[in-house]
Amino acid sequence: MKQTTNSILMIRPVAFRMNEQTAVNNYYQKVLDGLLPATVNAKAQQEFDVFVEKLQAVGVDVTVVDDTLNPDTPDSIFPNNWISFHENGDVALYPMFAVNRRQERREEILDMLEEKGFMIQNIVDYTSAEEDGFFLEGTGSLLLDRANSKAYCALSPRADEELFIEFCEDFDYAPVIFEAFQTVDSERKLIYHTNVMMCLGETFAVICMDCIDDKKERKMVLDNLKENNKEVILISEDQVNNFAGNMLEVRGTNDKRYLVMSAAAHQSLTSKQITQLEKHAEILSSSLDTIEACGGGSARCMMAEIFLPRN
Repeated sequence: MKQTTNSILMIRPVAFRMNEQTAVNNYYQKVLDGLLPATVNAKAQQEFDVFVEKLQAVGVDVTVVDDTLNPDTPDSIFPNNWISFHENGDVALYPMFAVNRRQERREEILDMLEEKGFMIQNIVDYTSAEEDGFFLEGTGSLLLDRANSKAYCALSPRADEELFIEFCEDFDYAPVIFEAFQTVDSERKLIYHTNVMMCLGETFAVICMDCIDDKKERKMVLDNLKENNKEVILISEDQVNNFAGNMLEVRGTNDKRYLVMSAAAHQSLTSKQITQLEKHAEILSSSLDTIEACGGGSARCMMAEIFLPRN
């Protein structure tokens, strides 16, 4: 199976703002004082549009779907949490922690992809777990090493262990389970999504090992990455706070590999880390300051990779 794709789905926001329902355990979100909601949304739209233009300019096939004003979905810009697309034509739908994020799942988005020539064979729906208070937020919670059939998951209120194992059994992935922490007001708290502290490329992995407090777990994760010949590029907790873990490798024209990240993530990297990364892919970065501050998510969260077969 391929690790990277040329096709991605992105949702253009219409009423983007800080989501009070996700802020309870996403410690990256901030209130931007003095900015009217309309201003925040306009800034987010501008960042989104520039980002899409940069991706399309290098040959990434971006399907842009406009969000709707009703229902109220302030986080719709992060579709990778509610859906994932797979090479065999399967689509997985995921249970979401925040009640207002559950409305982001829109059937017409699947219709639009089919109209574009993507083939959907089967929908695997985990959303009924919401009724029992269990969550697994898509490729935010689980990092897929598609080529080596391994899935990495940092457990959190948004990533339930049993649900993760069920996903791995359904999709034939070997589970790699650990806990990752960040320091919030001098307390160690679980990181809400695996993809803020870790990124898996075809031939490399970016990871903050300092977030994994348990030494045995740290070694186990490292061993798994090395077993699959990934060059491991370490980042610091401070860089995680600048969204340097929230990157995604995609393919552009002539299958050229790009590592997509925000300007803040790019600026936080050392010259040595940039040299390490550029051996594997060309860096493509874009300013996402408003989206990162209010949404608490970054470049990777905005892109849902499409691996579906085409007609």
